[in-house]
Amino acid sequence: MAPKKSTRTSGATSQRTWLHLRQQWGMMGMFEITPEHEFYHLTSMMKDGIHASIQATMDTPVQDTLSPEHFKEEETEAHEGFVMQTFAAPVFAKLRRSLDIKEEEYMNCLCSDGCYLQFVSNSKSKANFFVTNNKRFFLKTQSRREVRFLLSNLHAYMDHLEKYPHSLLVRFLGVHRIISNQIKKYFIVMQSVFYPDERINIRYDIKGCEVGRWTDPDTGEKHRIKVLKDNNFRGQCISLGQDKSWFASQVKLDAAFLRELNVLDYSLLLAHQPLHKEEIERKHTLANLVIRTTKTDLELQEFHKQHRRLLPDFKNAVHVIDGPDRRYFVGIIDIFTMYGWKKRLESLSKSLRYPGRSFSTVSPTKYSHRFCQWIQGHTQ
Repeated sequence: MAPKKSTRTSGATSQRTWLHLRQQWGMMGMFEITPEHEFYHLTSMMKDGIHASIQATMDTPVQDTLSPEHFKEEETEAHEGFVMQTFAAPVFAKLRRSLDIKEEEYMNCLCSDGCYLQFVSNSKSKANFFVTNNKRFFLKTQSRREVRFLLSNLHAYMDHLEKYPHSLLVRFLGVHRIISNQIKKYFIVMQSVFYPDERINIRYDIKGCEVGRWTDPDTGEKHRIKVLKDNNFRGQCISLGQDKSWFASQVKLDAAFLRELNVLDYSLLLAHQPLHKEEIERKHTLANLVIRTTKTDLELQEFHKQHRRLLPDFKNAVHVIDGPDRRYFVGIIDIFTMYGWKKRLESLSKSLRYPGRSFSTVSPTKYSHRFCQWIQGHTQ
């Protein structure tokens, strides 16, 4: 009889854990996309299409050198009830390899039996946000214009990441399109900046300006993740210690790249959590290691030339920086807004409406400079 009681107890514990996890998701603004959910059909097609796309990549020889044709490649797979288009598959496969993301691992995260989660935030974007069950990868619907912009600048994006492997730019891992009788959607897959997020309580979206950059943290919308903004960060700082200069310099390099693309309105996603005692001790141990003991002078010169840093032993290492007593999650997102005539008119309108105040819609040169100034002034 005892074993049966133990099994029932174990089952009850597992159920309580699952219910607690679902409750936590709800409090964080994440909801399971079950068969009754409005996006269940869409996300099911995403899963099936991505599975076939990744399988095709796994069956194709690895491309170490990318040709111009790889950047223009479009694959179309017919599935039951829909068609899935995959863009520049060899390019994104190489990018995943550079992040040490195995294709099997990528497939298991995106195509597991677990439901995707719908991510609900206070963002003004009309896009739909989904996240994998383990919250490691984001899926976001995009407009045709945004996707075309990304693909047309994909070569430059890859060159930048090759030159600066520890860039803070968000990593795009795939671009796809679902076509069915009812649905026509482009979507991208991204590495989540906030992974793992178990101990993250506060998130910020920083643009380096003041107009419209305040979020009321107590609006009573408990089922919505509150992403705070620049004005909410007043009186605080990003305390990185010895990585301060690296961080500020990398932001400048990334912002200069976006300025060359004639882009504005991007953000620095920022979150932090306290380091545990053992994490601080491990950080100090690593800090005492001398790079020269493991690298030749030539390798060390190349290491500094690419503006690298010692990364933590972490799945999401490029977006994680450990300060003296806090772990910071940082990444530059939303890089699709070009400074065209609509934005120029908006900039003129806002300059008349908010004289002497800083707002987001300014020229890429001014935006880049102000963005870097904010980072410099708030990092120590």
